[in-house]
Amino acid sequence: MKQVTIVGGGVIGLSCASALLCAGHRVTVLETSETRDAASWGNAGHIATEQVAPLASIASLRSAWGRRFAAGGALDMPVRAIGDWLPFALRFLTATRPDRFRAGSDALRSLLAEALPSWQRAPWAPELVKTDGHFVAWADSAKAEAGKTAWRAADIGTARIGDAKPEDLARIRAVTRAPIAGALRFEGTGQIADLGKLADALEHDVVRHGGQILRESGTLTVEHGRARIPGHDADLVLVAAGVGSKPLVEHAGHNAPIIAERGYHIRAAADHWPADLPPIVFEDRSMIVTRYADTVQAASFVELARPDAPPDPRKWERLERHVAELGLPMHPPFTRWMGARPTLPDYLPAIGRSRRATNLLYAFGHQHLGLTLAPITAELVAALANETNPHIDLTPFDLERFDGKGGRA
Repeated sequence: MKQVTIVGGGVIGLSCASALLCAGHRVTVLETSETRDAASWGNAGHIATEQVAPLASIASLRSAWGRRFAAGGALDMPVRAIGDWLPFALRFLTATRPDRFRAGSDALRSLLAEALPSWQRAPWAPELVKTDGHFVAWADSAKAEAGKTAWRAADIGTARIGDAKPEDLARIRAVTRAPIAGALRFEGTGQIADLGKLADALEHDVVRHGGQILRESGTLTVEHGRARIPGHDADLVLVAAGVGSKPLVEHAGHNAPIIAERGYHIRAAADHWPADLPPIVFEDRSMIVTRYADTVQAASFVELARPDAPPDPRKWERLERHVAELGLPMHPPFTRWMGARPTLPDYLPAIGRSRRATNLLYAFGHQHLGLTLAPITAELVAALANETNPHIDLTPFDLERFDGKGGRA
């Protein structure tokens, strides 16, 4: 039995805490925020088993110009933030090489194949996991045909797709006044029924099994080849702090070229949104709409900037305009949120044991897939803590792929 200190109490950190406690370890989680403002608790709630292809791809490069925020799309690389995103973008370009893309796809496929089963194995509130799939819909017939063709040619792992049936189209059309020219039904994907209840369930599970959650920050030092969090004696240290992980692991000599990939959402009361309607991606607007317990949420945007930069109100205004133009039954007042997805240039997470500090583990950089991959990441981290071989090859997720300075690499 080991004492483990985890820096970061988002969905990855808490999932790992639960798995480590179940494996018999003692766990302390350090998390500064009491408001649940991290990307973990503001995302689309989508268990995205279909997203096998890393976004670091030639296809992403080709489509980037048309996806600009200024052109009505979801991608924004603000000029004022060029110093933040340019180094990331240069590494991203290298990661789009066909050989790197194929290797990244293979690596993500291995994780995503276990994503939904690991959610169903997880002990925390299994009733929060819904497996009704999701819809992707288009208002324009030409975009619908192109979109369907692209999805049918894509590697979607264990997910399955088919044309939406007449009854499916009727359900979508019941919540929009806009024309729906076509839609796909995805199966083998999932949804979390309520992110707030998930956070409650995870925190309750940690405390119930004897773990501690402390509202404080953690700094990392390395002494004699071992990681330390001052004020917290530990046999193992796990860094799972999302975008805040970069400065922590750099103290161990690692390079973690992470970017804050900021997303935005608006929420409204779900009084007029069907409780049993799966998430709908309105792909020609780059927006996903999800019903939670008592709210309905519209989310979008990939904004590369510092995590602490002021939000861009134009993003929320555009979401509100999309909702109005689609005639969705979402009515003001809206609550507005912005959060930073932790993204590495090759769009693969960092999961592993440090080769620079013998007792340092890490699990961060899950980009759009943090919620999706939380339970399987937790199982892998527990295997590392137990010094057993994980059942998935973690070589592609090793931080050493970005090189580092000093240390023992």
